[in-house]
Amino acid sequence: MGVEEEFLLVGDDGAPVAKAAAALDAHGGPVTDTAAGAVENEFMEEQLETATHPRDSLEDLAREVGAGRSRAQEVADRVGARAVALATSPIAFTGTTVSRLRYLEARRVFGITAREQLTSGCHVHVAVADDTEGVAVLDRIGPWLPTLMALSANSPYWQGDDTDYASFRSQVWARWPTSGPTRTFGTPERYHAAVDKLVATGTVLDANMVFFDARLSPTYPTVEIRVADVCLDPGTTTLLAALARGLVETAARSAAADEPAPEDAPELLRTAAWRAGRSGISGDLVSPLTWRPAPAHDVVGALVTHVREALVDAGDMDAVTDLLGTLWAGGGGADRQRAWYAEGGGDLRHVVDRAVAASQA
Repeated sequence: MGVEEEFLLVGDDGAPVAKAAAALDAHGGPVTDTAAGAVENEFMEEQLETATHPRDSLEDLAREVGAGRSRAQEVADRVGARAVALATSPIAFTGTTVSRLRYLEARRVFGITAREQLTSGCHVHVAVADDTEGVAVLDRIGPWLPTLMALSANSPYWQGDDTDYASFRSQVWARWPTSGPTRTFGTPERYHAAVDKLVATGTVLDANMVFFDARLSPTYPTVEIRVADVCLDPGTTTLLAALARGLVETAARSAAADEPAPEDAPELLRTAAWRAGRSGISGDLVSPLTWRPAPAHDVVGALVTHVREALVDAGDMDAVTDLLGTLWAGGGGADRQRAWYAEGGGDLRHVVDRAVAASQA
């Protein structure tokens, strides 16, 4: 498994700064193939992205996630900026698209959807044997993806306002035409045909812009789970990766045992995702077991039960238990941001300052 994380670049006043290219240039260019993974720019000049190497051990992955965050801050230091794990900026911004032909074309085609896409996500890649196994996994993990979103939710503020959402990033991201949950595909041929048809509409630039909640990676032999906000602290990222791998392994075993894939309608999955983005872990989620509202603690517990065998076999069960305990005790990213806002007397700069520290904790 491997993890990609996106970070905002902010100045001393907490506002995003368009300095990614300058920071990477000052650092000697994008950082690749190091012990800490890669550090590169993203769609917006106000962002950096890190990527780990593929890791079998959760402990090794956790170490590299932390090292990647430290390296991102080293790059930001070159231009007097700070790298912060916030999925949206609490402070109002005007985004600056990176000057690459593909990105500029996306800005032209998609208008305000692209111009306002200063959002930071976390993508988890989990290796699969081939496309057949990958599609079988995609067909089985959809009902649980909103729970992963809720665990990561870290974007309550947008353009200076409290949105009342735990993950407003999920709402901004939903503007892309190919975002969201998918139907059951059944075979790799049907999956690839669906992607080809979307590209053939001329609406998206290429297959890389097919932004399903989970997809076959266009680059790696992995299932790529894309629903999560960038997590406030590296421990939550590690938790997310462990649960994502557990989901993929559980789904692969189910397929190998010829157990049927669920046939839940995409509109039901989309509604569950909306609820996860609204509530995070502070309210009810939609339980995939009943499709009725249930407390987030219960739904997360059901997810852990669902993937328990895979977690135990990977040696991840104790770590997941500890990391979940920390999350429940301290609150999710959105909860912590709102607590810092109150602590700082309504100063969003204080939220950003506290988040900068938490990003490296």
